[in-house]
Amino acid sequence: MKTTHSGMIETVKDQIVAAIKGTGDIFQATVNITTQALSTTIKDTGKVGTSVTDAIAEVASGAIRGAAHVGADLGHAARGIMIGVLRGTKDAGAEVLDTISHTAHITIQDTAKVGGDVGAAAIGLVEGAIQGAKELGVSAEDAAAAAADGAMKAAGEVGSTAVDTVRKAVTKPIKGVKIVLKEPELAKAA
Repeated sequence: MKTTHSGMIETVKDQIVAAIKGTGDIFQATVNITTQALSTTIKDTGKVGTSVTDAIAEVASGAIRGAAHVGADLGHAARGIMIGVLRGTKDAGAEVLDTISHTAHITIQDTAKVGGDVGAAAIGLVEGAIQGAKELGVSAEDAAAAAADGAMKAAGEVGSTAVDTVRKAVTKPIKGVKIVLKEPELAKAA
């Protein structure tokens, strides 16, 4: 399992690095590679349920690492990851809001691991969730709240500075959508 896990992460990372160096467009490169990697993985293995969440985690981790490797804007990468995940999993029968929250959670964790701007990543995730919601016929407000919720939970695991940064980023309207945070179980990390 560990070999497959790191293999997918490294493959996606390498594809992101090559695409960004080739086109310079972090957003579109991330959307395309994330969508393709997830739809192929899900189709080829027939994965469902928790396996889809594992695939999302691997692809999102690889994408953030690739973007960080070339010094790309992780906010744009996060937006591309969210849209790519939603497009890549739409045929897997995954619950859209759970997928959005999970994607935001993983992306914020990995952004923190590479020393990236978790605030910019949180905004990018919410923007991607809003755009993806329109494509999938889901409420933009619900999608934005799910992305903000996943980002806040991940920030809570990272530390109080990350919580403050993400909260400040997602409490302003994004793309005209006001986000209502739900964080009763979130405790500030020390």
